Amino acid sequence: MRVLKRDTGTDRPVVVMKSGNADGAKGSSYSAIVDGQLKKEEPLGKAKQFEISQDAVKSAFRRVKASKGAAGVDGESIAEFERELENNLYKIWNRMSSGTYMPPPVRSVEIPKENGKGVRRLGVPTVADRVAQTVVKLYLEPEVEPMFHPDSYGYRPRKSALDAVATARQRCWQSSWVIDLDIRAFFDNLDHKLVLHAVKKHTERKWILLYIERWLKAPMQMEDGTLIPRTSGSPQGSVISPLISNIFMHHAFDEWMRKTFPDLSFERYADDAVVHCQSEQQAKHVRNAIAQRLALCKLELHAEKTKIVYCKDERRSGNYEQEGFDFLGYTFRPRSARTRKGRLFVSFGPAISDKAAKEIRATIRGWRLHWQTNATLSELARNCNQQVRGWINYYGRFYKCVFR
Repeated sequence: MRVLKRDTGTDRPVVVMKSGNADGAKGSSYSAIVDGQLKKEEPLGKAKQFEISQDAVKSAFRRVKASKGAAGVDGESIAEFERELENNLYKIWNRMSSGTYMPPPVRSVEIPKENGKGVRRLGVPTVADRVAQTVVKLYLEPEVEPMFHPDSYGYRPRKSALDAVATARQRCWQSSWVIDLDIRAFFDNLDHKLVLHAVKKHTERKWILLYIERWLKAPMQMEDGTLIPRTSGSPQGSVISPLISNIFMHHAFDEWMRKTFPDLSFERYADDAVVHCQSEQQAKHVRNAIAQRLALCKLELHAEKTKIVYCKDERRSGNYEQEGFDFLGYTFRPRSARTRKGRLFVSFGPAISDKAAKEIRATIRGWRLHWQTNATLSELARNCNQQVRGWINYYGRFYKCVFR
């Protein structure tokens, strides 16, 4: 009997020849002739250890391609991966289904922090690894998404940072005090055992837990090729990190807040959160309780960056050391506003932060438009419009006059 079968290491069809048993029993062994060489294959009837849809792998690649992104440690771009797309996707599916997929190291990339002090280290997976992570996300996200808190906004379908800013704006009008929370090195300090324990609450698929554990432990390859083992944290830059961090914070913070302080509201975007309180005394109590809770989860509040803020406006005439805070690129503080009838009053609201405005100006200077004397206006617009449009759509939502 001769069967055409795809070998996992080549795009060429191979001839598969049945051996031995003439009874056609399930589990009969097969050999493959590849480039004139006789190679032993797995029994065709042998079931895979895990049920993973090949369509899910194809869908995962389409998402990775749409997201673009840089190459990982193997230097392979999306375009290069696509040259042998069918074979590459088959290998991912075959290894994941067999339980043998082992993620390669992530490539270390340093980017400067917003305040200019130090760098933030990203971990960039290979294209193939991003596809594999997206497969897990496609299975896991629908199981956890309905359980997430409505005030968790980060990296979720049909929710955005602007939704979080708009909700915070409304609640600052209703509550006089805010706790501006900052978790120290959140993605670097996630405890692997606690993360897996949290994920285990939401899925019975053993292969999801298996691969998440392997991704958490995959080493980071530095610029000089040195491999750094990871015993904690989840690298920023990977596909799966935002989802597992949301699962972790759902249990470490969101659900705990709902049960412990059911009357208080908050907005959380990944590790960035604000909590609304009615008094300074309440705010201090809640801040201390949150610090204790996060310590149990092996996380720490940043003492200098976490602060209690007074939402001063026309009705709140008192003074306080902190009367403003930054949240998702916006600065909340007292601002002049007009009623519908045109009367001026003092409100408490968001506008583009000084940090964000400074970054925009630095980016525009980096374009060196005054040097591009040979470019037409249409060419300059084509190069700049997408980014400018993004700035306008995001920072122009509230207090456009400050953004201009």
